Amino acid sequence: MKHARSNGPTALLGLMSLATLATLALPVHAQGQYPNRPIRMISPFPPGGPTDLVGRLVSSRLAENLGQPLVIESRPGASGNVGLELAARAAPDGYTIVLSSPVIALSPLMYTKLNYDPQKDLAPIALVGAVRNVLVVHPSVPAKNLRDLVQIARKSPGRLNYGSGGVGTTTHLAPELLKSLEKLDIVHVPYKGSGVALGALVGGEIDMLVVAAPAAVQQINAGRVRALAVLMPERFSDLPNVPTSKESGFPNFEISVWYGMLAPTGTPREIINRLNTELAKAVSAPDMKPKFASAGVEPMTSTPEEFGAFIRSESKRFAQVIRDAGIKGD
Repeated sequence: MKHARSNGPTALLGLMSLATLATLALPVHAQGQYPNRPIRMISPFPPGGPTDLVGRLVSSRLAENLGQPLVIESRPGASGNVGLELAARAAPDGYTIVLSSPVIALSPLMYTKLNYDPQKDLAPIALVGAVRNVLVVHPSVPAKNLRDLVQIARKSPGRLNYGSGGVGTTTHLAPELLKSLEKLDIVHVPYKGSGVALGALVGGEIDMLVVAAPAAVQQINAGRVRALAVLMPERFSDLPNVPTSKESGFPNFEISVWYGMLAPTGTPREIINRLNTELAKAVSAPDMKPKFASAGVEPMTSTPEEFGAFIRSESKRFAQVIRDAGIKGD
């Protein structure tokens, strides 16, 4: 390989000038200076809810890893779409990220007039965690397991009803998934929040409910409701005697409330990669495990590509369910 030969101080100064200009031309993130100021993390649901809780758990460690504060901005509204739209319209510079629940996959299926495209205007960074669900019934329902429940519903169409935390929520879609898989007729009774729905189940107003497993443990242990199955691949540690839906003979009846971080589309790939790496470190840190466990959250990690594929698969999985049930978010 031939080496260029210097023609004295003038040539050397010229080379130095070109190098300086090239350095100045590089974007800040390419010079290894990201982040150099606080990062805004949008939480699209009200403070105190599960999304906010997961966001605060993750953001505290992520801020330490990045060396910059993460400012949580709560922007609830339209089932999470207000906050997601705000993030989608933000500058793609790595200083705005958003924590989403399954709404990112489901909104396009339920809303005909979104002001943004959830899957085109937001770039996946990583999955960070999931809250597992359990199917519970009132003790008056003579079902000891999930198969019993399906048989009762099949023999008496329209007899059973189920509560939910609202139209389009996971607590609504999970029973609709079971209805779709087993061709059942079970009546929907929506409430303003899953906590209200759980109270209604305890009070005998409704027959069944799919709810976050940690939220139902106390009522299950007290015998006020009966757990038939946890809707996850493995048993829930706080309910070791409750079988999974797969163990009950319904392998496709699995649904959780998952959470993942996204950024505006166009955010430089090196920033996406940096955030992905630091998020993985944050949720995998040994001292974070008990914090997640106490909140009933199972930590998760993924590549950006895996998270993107997961969003698409969830959207595909529930498209027919939402269409058959006529669920509209508008």
